[in-house]
Formats: sequence, C-alpha cells, structure tokens
Amino acid sequence: MDAIRSVFVAVVNDIKTMSFTDFLDIIIVAYLIYKVIGFVRKTNSYNLAKGIVFLLIALWLSYVLNLTMINFLLRRTVELGLIALVVLFQPELRRLLERMGRGFSSRRSLSTPVMEDAISQMVVACTDMSASRTGALVIFERKDQLNSVMATGTVINSDVSAELIKNLFYNKAPLHDGAVVVREGRIAAAGCVLPLTQSTNLSKELGMRHRAGIGLSEQSDAVVVIVSEETGAISVAVEGMLKRHLSASSLDRLLHSELIREEENQSRVSKVLRNLQNNFRGKRNEKNEKNN
Repeated sequence: MDAIRSVFVAVVNDIKTMSFTDFLDIIIVAYLIYKVIGFVRKTNSYNLAKGIVFLLIALWLSYVLNLTMINFLLRRTVELGLIALVVLFQPELRRLLERMGRGFSSRRSLSTPVMEDAISQMVVACTDMSASRTGALVIFERKDQLNSVMATGTVINSDVSAELIKNLFYNKAPLHDGAVVVREGRIAAAGCVLPLTQSTNLSKELGMRHRAGIGLSEQSDAVVVIVSEETGAISVAVEGMLKRHLSASSLDRLLHSELIREEENQSRVSKVLRNLQNNFRGKRNEKNEKNN
C-alpha cells in the first residue's frame, strides 16, 4: 500500500512540475499515435505492425542483454526497414500527405441553390433506380479535382436532372457502365473509369461498382453515390468508408452534410473573421482620430 501511495505522490509531483508546452507535447504525440493506429487499421496491416513491434522489442532486449552482434544486425534491419516501409506504403503515404494539404487549400465557392437542386434531383434519380434495380455510380467532386478521371469518359456540361441521370445509367445506354462526375452542381462527364480499391476487408457481396467507388474515395475527397444493380441498395463512399442500405431521406441528409453544410460553416467562419477585422480597423481609426 505504501508503495502505491509513493508512486501516486511521485506522479502528482511530476504533473505539478509540467508546463503548458509539456502537456501540448503529450497531446500531439498521443494524437500521432492515434492516427498511426487508424492508418494501420485502414490499410489492413495488423500482421506487419506485430512484426515491427516484435522487432523493436528484440532490438531493446539485445541492447539490455548486451548482445552486440544481434543488436548491430537488428539496428541495420530497422534502418533498411524504414526505407522498405516508405516503398511499401507509398500510395497510403501519398494519400495521407494529400489529405493534410487539403486543410490548407481553398475550396471553390459553390452556389448553394445549385447544389440543393443537384442533391434533390440525385435523390429522386437514385430512389427510382433503386426501385428498378438499375446500377449507378455518381461522383460529387469536392476539393480534389478529378480531371484525370473525367479524361477517361465523355464530357457533358449539363444541369443535374433525375431524368438525365436515369437515361445515362439505362442498361442499353452507351455510357451506363461508367461513372458520372458532378462538378459544382453540374454533370461534367459520364462513362468515366475509376480505380479499384486494394482493400481485402470488403464483403464478397460488393461488386465492381462498389469497389470502384471506394477506390476513388480512398484516393480523393470525393463523395461517391452507388446504386447496386443486384439488390437496388443505395450506398455512399466517403474517405474509403462505405455507408450501405441508405433510404432516400438518409441519402439526402448525408449529401447535404458532406456537400453543403461544410460550405455554410466555412462561410460563417469567414463572416466572423471579416467582422472582427472590420471592428479592429474601426477601433484603430477612432484611436488615430483622437490622437490627431
């Protein structure tokens, strides 16, 4: 009991001596560890992570037990392993850096009424195609431009309408096998070819449309709507995650949340910053007038 009390007192004393920067340092490291764990889970690398942990433990034991030769070999293995990891996870690291860069890039301004109309028309089209078991794959472009994807299809510059969407995915239409890209609330291209996901954790029930939609959502910030030809189920893929069996109301809420609410929040933040800037300028002008 005394040992536990002494440990507790020591911990409390250490906490009292910590500064704000120490707490900030701990929070940042904890966040990085959390992101690494999420990265390992998404990339299906449990066995690889176990091997890395085992190697690090063996390296530590070789140092503690003074096993010079083994420690030397393990250190060289770790050094070469870091390079191998960069090569193995090059696509995942690239996507991670791209997502970090999105936070510093400016989103193109969208007309909310145009997006509202595009979403409502898309919900109607997907509901009808779900009832008729018509397969569909629709991409809503966001920050990341999908010019390379659009280059694989046919350029279409048209308003989003439920009838046009249903005609594009009609099973005898020439463009029905590809994906439709919606850019800034308008249909930009159809019949586009998408990259397939490399994930092995997906259900065997998912076909090529779902794998293509998940693959694009892993490589970009696009919102991908999928209608299954076999079951008629409506799904949405965002950032590599698939939300399945959505109703018309759920699809409408999800698209509004992903495509419009973020725009509204950003506009509110911009408005608040502008007001603060104007108030600061006004006070500074008043101060200058009093001094004069």
